[in-house]
Amino acid sequence: MDDEDRDFEHSTLSGPYIREGETVDVEIFRFAGTQDPWRLTVVHMSSGATEWRERFATELDAYRAFMKAVERDGLASFGAAVSRIVH
Repeated sequence: MDDEDRDFEHSTLSGPYIREGETVDVEIFRFAGTQDPWRLTVVHMSSGATEWRERFATELDAYRAFMKAVERDGLASFGAAVSRIVH
């Protein structure tokens, strides 16, 4: 079964994140009904998505990775590419 055909469980830490006039949608998810590691994707409202290759043991670990990237590179960095994979 393809990933696209499976249901996902989304973390309560998912949702819009706004900082200094920039908005992104933080998506922390895993396959529904599993204990699989969490995935992290950040969608910039105007230019595409950034997906982490790394998988996370907890949803909080995924959110911390997002916040570390925001502190290091700024929120606008997620709007710099149409789509990219990091880490």
